Amino acid sequence: MTITSFSELALRSELQKALADQGYTTPTPIQAQAIPHLLKGRDLLGIAQTGTGKTAAFTLPILQKLADASVRARPGQARTLILTPTRELAVQIDESVKNYGAHLKLKHTVIFGGVGQGRQVDALQRGVDILVATPGRLLDLMNQRHVRFDDLAVFVLDEADRMLDMGFINDVRKIVSTLPKVRQTLLFSATMPREIADLAGKLLNDPMRVEVTPQATTVQRIAQHVIHVPMAQKRHVMVDLLANPEMTRVIAFTRTKHGANKVTDHLGAAGISSAAIHGNKSQGARQAALEAFRKGNVRVLVATDIAARGIDIDGISHVVNVDLPNVPESYVHRIGRTARAGKDGIAISLCDSEERAFLRDIEKLTGQRVPVMEPPAETLRIAPVASRPRAPQPSGPPRRPQAQRPNGHRQDAHRQEGHRQSPSHEQKRRSRTDRGRPAQAGGRKG
Repeated sequence: MTITSFSELALRSELQKALADQGYTTPTPIQAQAIPHLLKGRDLLGIAQTGTGKTAAFTLPILQKLADASVRARPGQARTLILTPTRELAVQIDESVKNYGAHLKLKHTVIFGGVGQGRQVDALQRGVDILVATPGRLLDLMNQRHVRFDDLAVFVLDEADRMLDMGFINDVRKIVSTLPKVRQTLLFSATMPREIADLAGKLLNDPMRVEVTPQATTVQRIAQHVIHVPMAQKRHVMVDLLANPEMTRVIAFTRTKHGANKVTDHLGAAGISSAAIHGNKSQGARQAALEAFRKGNVRVLVATDIAARGIDIDGISHVVNVDLPNVPESYVHRIGRTARAGKDGIAISLCDSEERAFLRDIEKLTGQRVPVMEPPAETLRIAPVASRPRAPQPSGPPRRPQAQRPNGHRQDAHRQEGHRQSPSHEQKRRSRTDRGRPAQAGGRKG
């Protein structure tokens, strides 16, 4: 049976009212597939990325289960643990818990690093029904004996592949070792590398598997364009693009933290409101930038992949790849920030000659060519712009530079974020890595 309305799900009236308050009537595919099984207490393996509605898919059944139990959280205890890799995603999940649980008398809190722990400790000492946490700060508070999980009923591991990328997987294992063996467990991951598959096999008991939006499939409602432009001219092209008033809310992606700062400074000098988020920004600065962007006070949010992972903001009109990602799957994640909730979106990539191999990999993954767009003049509007025909490409698989994927392993965004080299230097660095041990991922950020 195909579920087309939340009213068809066996959710409590309080949850139905909260959904109506938020204007939600039709569940997304992952919600329609997952919620009935989660309401029955099944474990779940969800292959889904941000923007598929997975937060509501696990939040609604958890709220129902806790409300049905009619048990109060004991001091220092958490009845549900939702573990997520980034501070921004933790805050967003906690906000979803607040919205969906608005008509239920359940307590929730969020804990993450980069801020004082006083308020977090106070909330934990009173006991919480739902705890949303990043691994680093949670381990710190566990070691200080501020929280225990004797009463835990549900454990959610969100963005498991990003946990691995960011070097949190050992922290996750330490936390899991303290949880009760009898519990409901949900694991979500956009991809399923071998180590995450092994972890899922150990954590989950006869799980229901739900897979939505395969990452090789781009959103059909996104108009994609590529502009071939020298690296030194990219920031100037960004300013010219933003002369288009239809670019109302834009996320611009750069490969490095330094690059994000440079773009922000250049836009500011041109009188365009923008803010950067990346790993070198304080938690307060990142939250302030996100809030300003969400409220429309900032027109352009400039981000690295690692900082933007999990950000789910409606109304993104355009995504601009100032730097093309060297991992083609990251391109799909990036452009998926636009064209939400049935709306159209536009993705524009600025491609230097040394990034052509990255573009070919993206086109191979998505199975389609990205139309070429002429660089804009200062007053040129983006749409509609006819695509310039590209020279025919040779048949067979695209030729890939040796330095792109050392030892056959994909380079993740986290390892690149702290580097400031141009792509040519980056490729030389990776080529050296081919002859030795791959670079280690950065330290904890949670």
